[in-house]
Amino acid sequence: MPRIKTVHSKVTKSPRRPFEKERLDQELKLIGEFGLKNKREVWRVKYTLAKVRKAARELLTLEEKDPKRLFEGNALLRRLVRIGVLPEDRMKLDYILGLRVEDFLERRLQTQVFKLGLAKSIHHARVLIRHSHIR
Repeated sequence: MPRIKTVHSKVTKSPRRPFEKERLDQELKLIGEFGLKNKREVWRVKYTLAKVRKAARELLTLEEKDPKRLFEGNALLRRLVRIGVLPEDRMKLDYILGLRVEDFLERRLQTQVFKLGLAKSIHHARVLIRHSHIR
C-alpha cells in the first residue's frame, strides 16, 4: 500500500555558510543565554523573525492609506502584541523592523520560568517543564 505524502510548511532555514565564525559565536551565545537544546531552535526563531520582518517591509512599501496596508498591518501588529513580542505603545510597522531574536526568545516559557525565579538555572527551568512540574 503506497504512502500518502503529507505537505509540511518550512519551520527552519539552515544558514547559507555553515562555518561563519561570527554567526557561530552568536548562536552559541544565544544557546547558552536562553538554554536552547540545539542550533535548530535558534534557526527556527530567526526564520520566524525573518518572515515577520519581510511582511512588514512589504507593507511599508504600500501607501499610508492603502486598505491592504491598514488591514494586514493592524493584523500583524495585533498578533505581535498578543504574543508579547511588541509592546502596545509601539504599534507601528517601523518598530517591527527593530525586533531582534532575543525579543522572541524572551517569550519562551523556559525563559519566563527562570526570570521569575522558579528555577535555579535556565537549564533547570527546561527540566522542570519537560517533567511537567510546570505547564
